[in-house]
Amino acid sequence: MNAHSEIMTKLKLPDGILIDGTFQPAASGATFETKNPFDGEVIAALPSCGQADVDAAVASAKAAFESGVWSGLHPSERKAVLHKLADLIMDNVEELAAMEALDAGKPIADCLEIDVPETASCIRWHGEAQDKLYDQIAPSSPDAVGLIVREPIGVVAAVLPWNFPLMMMAWKIGPALATGNSIVVKPAEDTSLTSLRLAELALEAGVPPGVMNVVTGFGPEVGEPLGRHMDVDALTFTGSTETGRRFLEYAAQSNMKEVCLEMGGKSAAVVLSDATDIARIAEIQANAIFWNMGENCTANSRIIAHKDVYDDLVAALAKTVGEWKLGDQMDPETRNGPLVSEEHYGKVSGLVDTGKAQGARVVTGGNGAGGLLFEPTIFADVTAEMDIFQKEIFGPVVGVTKADSDEEAIALANGTEYGLCATLYTKDISKAHRYARMLKAGTVGVNAYSEGEISTPFGGFKASGFGGRDNGIHAHEQYTELKTIWIDLTA
Repeated sequence: MNAHSEIMTKLKLPDGILIDGTFQPAASGATFETKNPFDGEVIAALPSCGQADVDAAVASAKAAFESGVWSGLHPSERKAVLHKLADLIMDNVEELAAMEALDAGKPIADCLEIDVPETASCIRWHGEAQDKLYDQIAPSSPDAVGLIVREPIGVVAAVLPWNFPLMMMAWKIGPALATGNSIVVKPAEDTSLTSLRLAELALEAGVPPGVMNVVTGFGPEVGEPLGRHMDVDALTFTGSTETGRRFLEYAAQSNMKEVCLEMGGKSAAVVLSDATDIARIAEIQANAIFWNMGENCTANSRIIAHKDVYDDLVAALAKTVGEWKLGDQMDPETRNGPLVSEEHYGKVSGLVDTGKAQGARVVTGGNGAGGLLFEPTIFADVTAEMDIFQKEIFGPVVGVTKADSDEEAIALANGTEYGLCATLYTKDISKAHRYARMLKAGTVGVNAYSEGEISTPFGGFKASGFGGRDNGIHAHEQYTELKTIWIDLTA
C-alpha cells in the first residue's frame, strides 16, 4: 500500500449521490472512476447519473422549496444554519483538504491554507449578509404603497468546474441558500468527492433534506438535462466559454431559465513604461500564472510589457521558476502538482507545441516533467496572432509580448475575445485610473494580481461572462426575482 492509499483509507469517501437527504446509487446502477492524477490510482467509484436522477433531484428540490421548509425561514434562521455549516467545514479541514488534493491534483498546502478556509468564509459571509438586506418602497402618492421586493427564484442548478471544486461550490451555494432557494449541484466528473462531502456536512448543519441535492456524472447525461429542465428556475455555471454558450441555448429551448455564466479567460498583465521594481512584478506574475498549475480562469497567461522594461522583466521572470517545486501534491513542499487529467495535459502540451511552431521563444520550461506534471513555462516574443496569445491554455504557461507604447499595451490587452481579469502596473496615479477603466475586464488589479475579495462582484466582460456575478451582495440578486407589489390604500 502506497502513501496515497493509506491516506484514502482514513477518508470518508462518498459512494452515492445525494437526493432528498439520502445517499443512493444512480438509477441505472452505472458508475465511473475518479482517479488521483499524480499516479492514476483509483480513489472511488461514483454514480454515473442520467435523466432519471436529474428528474428525481429536481423534483426533490422543487418540493422542498414549495414546502417552505427552507425558503419560508426567517433570514436569520438560515444564517444560523450556514454559520454551522462553515464551522463544520473548518472542523473537517484536514479531511476536506486531503480529499480535494487527491482528487484534483492541487497542492495540499494550498488546500489547507486557501481552498477549505475560503470555502467556509464564503458560506459564512453570505449567511451573515442576508438578514442585513432591505427591500424598498417606491415613491408614490398618499393613496398607494409600492413595494419592491426580492423573492427566492426557486430551484437553482449549479454546474461546477474541476479546478476549484470546493471554493466554486461555495460561491454558488452560499448566496443561493442564503436567499432561500433549493439547489441541485453537478460537480465536475474529475472532481466530485468534496462536493458530496460538503453536501453531507450541510445536512449535519441543519439544511433540510431536499434543499441541497448532488448528482454526479458527465455533461451530456447530467449537465444538459439540468440546462433543459423545465423545473430548474436558474442555472449558474463556471467553466469553458464553449459549454457556457450551450447553456444559453438550452435555456432558450426550454423555459427561459435565468442563466449566470462565468467562463474562460485570457487575462493580461500590462506593465507600463514607468513601472519600477521589476523583481517584485516578476514574483507577483509568477504566482499569477503558476499558482494552481495555471488551472485558473483569471491566471495572467499574457504579460504585455512596454519595450523599456521588457528585457528586464523577462529575465526576472525566468529567475522565479526555480521556486516552483513540482511533484506529489500531498507533499507540503510541492507548489505545483499534476494537471487534472490526461485529456487536459494533452491540451496544454499541444498549445505549447503550437507556440514553439509559431515562433515564440521558450525562455524556460516547455516540456512535461513526468506523468501529468508540466514544467512552468515562459514564452517570449509572443505576438497577437499566435494561438498562445489568443487561446486559453489553462496550464502553467505564460507568454510575454513587447509593446512600443503604453497605449499599444492596452490595445493588445484588450485584443482577445475574453475579458475576465487584468493587471496593471504603473507608478502614475492618473495612468492607474485612466487605463484601468480602459481595460475591458470584470476585475482589474492595479500593482497587484487580484480577483478582489468576497465582498466584490466577480465576473467577466465579452466571452468571459454573462448574466450576473459571483461574490458580493450582487451574487444574491441572480438567485432572486424582483417583484413590485402595488397597494391601493383607497379601497
